[in-house]
Amino acid sequence: MRFLLPIAFAAICGPTITTAEDFLAPVGDVILTVGGDIAQTNVGETLQFDYAMLEALDDTQIETSTIWTDGVSVFQGVSLHLLADVLGTTTGSLQATAINDYSVQIPVADAIEGGPILAYLMDGDRMSIRDKGPLWIIYPYDSASEYRSEVIYSRSIWQLDRIAVVK
Repeated sequence: MRFLLPIAFAAICGPTITTAEDFLAPVGDVILTVGGDIAQTNVGETLQFDYAMLEALDDTQIETSTIWTDGVSVFQGVSLHLLADVLGTTTGSLQATAINDYSVQIPVADAIEGGPILAYLMDGDRMSIRDKGPLWIIYPYDSASEYRSEVIYSRSIWQLDRIAVVK
């Protein structure tokens, strides 16, 4: 009986990934590929994620308005702070690239507790490519005036599918 309790707890709570060592190769469709100066890989020289792998990371919610949507929305995803920890990076920048090859540099210094997230849900739904998905970097725009600037808006890349860690 004592052996069944941990199994039951894991089944109820689901797996939580907290370090890069926990990552196996993705089983589902890859939605994010991370390369560059990273601490761990799971496919070649990259760390690839499917939805389930991202959802297994501790998730964060931001309730905010954006300049691209109407009203306040709830965004859910992985904090950039946690992602930087998983990648083993504390300095440099994240070269974030979208499906259409649009690319921005996001300083790792932006990856703070209570800062931006790599959103995979908006108002409880996965975002389609047409609706800025599958991934969108969202800052908590309504929480502080410094998040409402052209620089921050330019870092709010949507249709994100690649990140390169640059030191």
